[in-house]
Amino acid sequence: MIALIDYGSGNIRSVFKALQHEGAEVELIGAAEGLKRADAVVLPGVGAFGDCVRGIEARGLWEPLHAWLESGRPFLGICVGYQLLFDESEEAQDGTRGFGFFAGKVRRFTTPGLKVPQIGWNSLDFTPPDHWLWRGLPKKPHVFFVHSYYPAPENAEETIATCEYGESFAAAAARGNVAGTQFHPEKSQAVGLRILRNFVARVEEEKAAKAR
Repeated sequence: MIALIDYGSGNIRSVFKALQHEGAEVELIGAAEGLKRADAVVLPGVGAFGDCVRGIEARGLWEPLHAWLESGRPFLGICVGYQLLFDESEEAQDGTRGFGFFAGKVRRFTTPGLKVPQIGWNSLDFTPPDHWLWRGLPKKPHVFFVHSYYPAPENAEETIATCEYGESFAAAAARGNVAGTQFHPEKSQAVGLRILRNFVARVEEEKAAKAR
């Protein structure tokens, strides 16, 4: 079962339906108890970094999700759910901290004359192209973005895709079974569904490995 974390953020239903479309058993989870029966976690996010942190904390999910990340079990963060995997964000001026799974800070686009937020389609450059999240995808596929901020990983090896929007930024990062995307797979049509299918396949591979 894939636990889709419901902490008051938007965009839940479209992610839910997209995962189901790719053959996943999905449950909306709004309390720590639900994680006990999960094989994987998907953390979506729409809105401000600090508000998302507080929504997760209010449901008693912050520490359980932190422990999940540290265990290395399958996890996918989407948009702000991806940003929360980092140490902190320029958007949270009160010093609110992220999970710190990836070292680095979430920064705002600052290129003069650039329209912010970035809303629409843009292409990815895979680094590396053979990462498990990109299986079966063409070179430079287009995906859908809605964001004003982006993570800047300190460890370049954890960046698995970049995108150009005024500057080059980390559109996706991963380490082991944990991955995050700044773009929205659930809004990225066939490319996005393939990415979710690859995540679901990774979850099944991990389950099979544990069963052996």
